[in-house]
Amino acid sequence: MGPNGTAIEDDWEDVFKCVKKCHENVHQKGSPRIYTTIKVNTRIDKLQRFKDKINSILDN
Repeated sequence: MGPNGTAIEDDWEDVFKCVKKCHENVHQKGSPRIYTTIKVNTRIDKLQRFKDKINSILDN
């Protein structure tokens, strides 16, 4: 269970460092161009992790 594509869950700065590193690694392997689409979801009213969403489905 999970969203389409790759999901990264962590601190804002760490997520974008990860995306940057992914691009750098693919470029080093010879790809001259990379196209990335990113959806960003932030929430400040409560802490909710991917695992919490999965558990809510399994509990029903």
